[in-house]
Amino acid sequence: MKAGLDEYIHYYNHERIKLRLNGLSPVDYRAQAAG
Repeated sequence: MKAGLDEYIHYYNHERIKLRLNGLSPVDYRAQAAG
């Protein structure tokens, strides 16, 4: 169960594309915003 949750959290933060974030994943968006 924990492995599945860890995989989902990684997907949610690193691979999921959000149109609201200009098509970037949340992690990529934060990196871009930080400069």
